[in-house]
Amino acid sequence: MKLKPLLYLIALTSSLSANADTLSISAGGGVWNTSPSGSFQKTSDPAAVDVKDNLFWGDESQGYLFATLEHPVPIIPNVKLMYTKVDQSGSGDTSFTFDGDVYSGTVSNEFSIETTDLIAYYEVLDNVVSLDLGLTIRNLKIDYTINDSSNIKDSLDETVPMLYALVGGSPIPDLIISGELSYVAFSGSSVSDFTAKIAYTTNFFVGFEAGYRQQKYEFDDVSDTDAKLDFDGVFAGAYLKF
Repeated sequence: MKLKPLLYLIALTSSLSANADTLSISAGGGVWNTSPSGSFQKTSDPAAVDVKDNLFWGDESQGYLFATLEHPVPIIPNVKLMYTKVDQSGSGDTSFTFDGDVYSGTVSNEFSIETTDLIAYYEVLDNVVSLDLGLTIRNLKIDYTINDSSNIKDSLDETVPMLYALVGGSPIPDLIISGELSYVAFSGSSVSDFTAKIAYTTNFFVGFEAGYRQQKYEFDDVSDTDAKLDFDGVFAGAYLKF
């Protein structure tokens, strides 16, 4: 993984010393309706397993939680924590090979993809136009079970640093329209998380948000696994902001 771009970004944002004017704390959560697509395989398998054709994945409602701390102290970055869990499962008549085992007939499966993000960022601009730059440290945990007459269980647990950026605009006070991206590419693999949303904070410390989110995973021989997975869809949530 190339770390020089991350070091350049940290140096740039530290020199700007641009943070919030006042202390602000927010916490909330919501529901994300995901539509899955893609495939995966062990590097030794002859063909990839398609998540729709072979595993019968469909649209699901997923949950997410977040908390943010912004402060006026220079140099020290603002912090955001975000947790998302994507659960997918399916069952049907299929045939495929995975990890050297042949599955055929009625096959059921359960997959869980958990992401816990620690985002450290600086507010380079914070007015009518917003610009945040920083770093995301993502813990990615994948657990899965595939069943026919046999049973296979496995997991993947990786932590990766990602570049982080947010660009937004506030056409009226307390309303922000923004695009947010965490991204990293390394050794033929990449991970990205993109959000486009509109958020409004009322005078009663309660806010509401809605938008579109897409997570993409492309693995090239990561823990002996190749994968191209995509989860995207609309979301809506609420939060408290003080």
